[in-house]
Amino acid sequence: MTDRSAEDDYPALYLYGVQRRFAEGDHALEILRGCDLAVWAGQSVALIAPSGTGKSTLLQIAGLLEKPDGGEVYVDKKATVNLPDDERTALRRNAIGFVYQSHHLLPEFSALENVMLPQLIRGLGKAEAADRAAGLLHYLGLGERLKHRPSELSGGEQQRVAIARSVANAPRVLLADEPTGNLDPHTSHHVFGILTRLVKETGLAAIVATHNLDLAAQMDRRVTIREGKVVELA
Repeated sequence: MTDRSAEDDYPALYLYGVQRRFAEGDHALEILRGCDLAVWAGQSVALIAPSGTGKSTLLQIAGLLEKPDGGEVYVDKKATVNLPDDERTALRRNAIGFVYQSHHLLPEFSALENVMLPQLIRGLGKAEAADRAAGLLHYLGLGERLKHRPSELSGGEQQRVAIARSVANAPRVLLADEPTGNLDPHTSHHVFGILTRLVKETGLAAIVATHNLDLAAQMDRRVTIREGKVVELA
């Protein structure tokens, strides 16, 4: 774990000794070899690593989409590896938000409806979900786009809707995989600035995988994966 004072709270996300291997013929290909990574509330961590080093695997494990072969994943102090599948699913739905390179918005629904959906799935009433969704979209500068469908939005606007959707259920952890990879440099910086501000102001713990070193420099910490382990960068 990164050094913190004794007074600091326990990390919102803590990967401890995480291992992952895949069968490759008669051999096992070790991707992660005892990874440790702690992220605290309100902290953004850039994950900078070449393809094939286990970056996506690490995010999948952190997001409870995949189980490690060893180690533990703590979300808000809760050990998750041995939880029943239904409890892992509920924790992932309520405590973890995801943003991907492609926005994956549902084309037949408006921006407002796309952000409402995860809340409705969680069981929130329609009126409250609409209020919360509208508030998030206003916060992200999309107050005039509530009724627009994805095809009527620019690439940057679509990705901001995706960010709003990812935090609609007030998660503790945000995981983003190249969230600005499909955007032009100007739009990319704008969206990234909104994302990092959101992390600070809402107390999210965020890991953002990116190849953009300029964007990574704006984050609180930078890490990479070397020989199957997470290494802090200056």
